[in-house]
Amino acid sequence: MVIMPTRKEALQSHEKVSVVLIYPPVVKPGEPPAGIARLAGALRSNAVSCAVIDANVEGMYALLEKCEPPGDTWSRRAYRHCEDHLQALRTPFTYTQPERYQRAVADIGRLLTLSGRADQIRVGLGDYGDLQWTPVRSTDLRQAARQPERNPFFNYYQERLLPRIGALQPSVVGLSINYLSQALCAFALIGLLKKAYPGLKIMAGGGLITSWLRRPGRCAGFGDLIDHMVAGPGEAALLAAVGAAASDSFCCPDYSDVRNVAYLSPGFVLPFSASDGCWWRRCAFCPERAERRPFHPLPHHTATGHLRHLVAQTQPVLVHLLDNALSPALLKALAVEPPGAAWYGFVRIGKPLDDLDFCRRLAAAGCVMLKVGLESGSQSVLDALEKGLRLDMAEKVLDNLRMAGIASYVYLLFGTPAEDAAAAHKTLDFVVAHQELIGFLNMAVFNLPLDSPDAAELQSRDFYQGDLALYRDFEHPAGWGRIQVRRYLDRTFKRHPAIQRIVRRDPPVFTSNHAPFFTPAVLK
Repeated sequence: MVIMPTRKEALQSHEKVSVVLIYPPVVKPGEPPAGIARLAGALRSNAVSCAVIDANVEGMYALLEKCEPPGDTWSRRAYRHCEDHLQALRTPFTYTQPERYQRAVADIGRLLTLSGRADQIRVGLGDYGDLQWTPVRSTDLRQAARQPERNPFFNYYQERLLPRIGALQPSVVGLSINYLSQALCAFALIGLLKKAYPGLKIMAGGGLITSWLRRPGRCAGFGDLIDHMVAGPGEAALLAAVGAAASDSFCCPDYSDVRNVAYLSPGFVLPFSASDGCWWRRCAFCPERAERRPFHPLPHHTATGHLRHLVAQTQPVLVHLLDNALSPALLKALAVEPPGAAWYGFVRIGKPLDDLDFCRRLAAAGCVMLKVGLESGSQSVLDALEKGLRLDMAEKVLDNLRMAGIASYVYLLFGTPAEDAAAAHKTLDFVVAHQELIGFLNMAVFNLPLDSPDAAELQSRDFYQGDLALYRDFEHPAGWGRIQVRRYLDRTFKRHPAIQRIVRRDPPVFTSNHAPFFTPAVLK
């Protein structure tokens, strides 16, 4: 089976660079990594040469290339049609055929899963599971570094990635580790790098590293493996590592290294972040509060200017705004200075979305979908969680979005300390009553953030057995624990016909990342 390469091999060029930035597996391969594109922009703006390698996408393709013909009927069919499925997910027409899309996603996921079965490892299109090691134990991460040959991506690392790094001869390699699904694969790569290039400086940053470092006393570090771990934005740390002084200007991200990578989307998706942190920062039990993460927005004219520049440069089919929540001021700026392409992002319910004319201006500015944090259909739960929203406002906003032609991807959260069974049923009633206003649904079970300042009255216990765990389990004051919540979701909530109709629209695995492609505004 021959898989089309994702990009020209870097070994064709012997140009040396100062920094190599790597995005390790496993993350949903629908769009490029925004964090290292931002780092690349900062480095090059300060005359520091660098190269960006999306090892996540390349590694997945390498696994599919090496996949052996399987034995069962489903797997044989998936194997025969693998190239067709990959091409289908890169073709707009597939997104008008939900069954064709679902089959392609399921079959590719099946083949990736088979690639790790021998070592009790499950690789998916968006996840990574290991029955022996866990990414929330530092001892297991060290084991992954000591035994990289156990990792399913070992051959890709050894045969392709390391020789490319050697040819580029960097002084620094930076890894962007944002999710637990990347951790074991990242440490396997770190182990190989330490052995192959012992003088190489290794740095690590990203969302997961930031969360570990901002929990006092929880992360002792990995000084023998990683020379520098960075919490938050890494531009200044990277520039300092190569002896360059950071400028005071806001640097535009640089996607030139990954512009032609064959991501599994029907065109290039441009991810962009206009801020770090959350502008609201008042919700109870929020990880942002637990980590005391500050809010740092770009000036709005800078954000819209960068977006227009990047859209003109990359010609994306879709812009993904990554902010934890788009602030009202940024939404107004986008309505006045649109990016020039279809876009979506996450918002809080409230002004200015309660204004139908404004929502129509957003739609005219390219907004095709908004992810909406409703959380609960119980006003008392929302008040207890300090969400700062009213259900009548939520109804108005959702109705405005529908009338403006903007799809809504609604997020619900069950099992919070303020919720009980009766409150959960109010959420069911709200969704059913407003089913015509909701495009997609995300239903999550509450996790208690470690060191949350709001958890003083709760009896908590370890959720994961690991020194790097980010959450704790707790004794629910109303007996509405995770078991009861999951049973309610599976046996009652998801079985309601109105909710089933909404849930069936959700793209498997890629969920909100691909949902805009199933909306009329994008498919027109």
